[in-house]
Amino acid sequence: MKIVVVGGTGLIGSQVVALLRDRGHEAVPASPSTGVDILSGEGLASAVKGADVVVDVSNSPSFETEAALDFFTRSMRNQAEAEKEAGVRHHVALSIVGVDQVPDYGYYRAKVAQEDAVRGSGVPYSIVRATQFFEFIAPVMDMTTQGTEVHLPSLRLRPMASADVAAAVAGAAQGEPSYGVRNIAGPEVQRLDRLGEITLEVKPDGRHVVTDETASPFAGMPDGVLIGDATAHLAATRYEEWLARH
Repeated sequence: MKIVVVGGTGLIGSQVVALLRDRGHEAVPASPSTGVDILSGEGLASAVKGADVVVDVSNSPSFETEAALDFFTRSMRNQAEAEKEAGVRHHVALSIVGVDQVPDYGYYRAKVAQEDAVRGSGVPYSIVRATQFFEFIAPVMDMTTQGTEVHLPSLRLRPMASADVAAAVAGAAQGEPSYGVRNIAGPEVQRLDRLGEITLEVKPDGRHVVTDETASPFAGMPDGVLIGDATAHLAATRYEEWLARH
């Protein structure tokens, strides 16, 4: 199949492209660096011409509520228009586990609006919701560092490797439209402060973790939202194993 991967040069998208090519598909990355602007629509029609499937793993450059809302809804409208014109048979969107349970979080509201736009697009679809990526732990720690203290809440996560996210997205792209949501998550529930401690045990740098329930970016997030439910498909890669390789 010809499968266009919107956001195909990013962390998830580049891995999805590689997996699909390994499986014999014509996987085409679509991003600003390849001449495709999903916000203006420039280059989109030519990119999806002849495509069987479009995978959207793009992300808003801003986490501010209105900017993210505009990005996700406008880009999806542009994609839907181009996909219908090209006769695309399946749209796969990557979203976030628990995204519809926290209306006070603006970025999550923007992702819910994206999901709604996917459902109302008129293109057969599948939505894959993933938990937070292992790759985000270190940047969050850097964001909350004060001197030698890393301030992190005890919020429970079920994080997963981006490679496992990419595998699930690639799998969905090769299947039939589900017209629904598939939740994927990591193998273990971990507290965010404990994930910070594990990181510094494996890669000590002089910092230490301080449990702080007010620490951003998850301050006020209801506990349990980010771990998924019993329907979640669990990936195999554990954080300690992943950390040892990176």
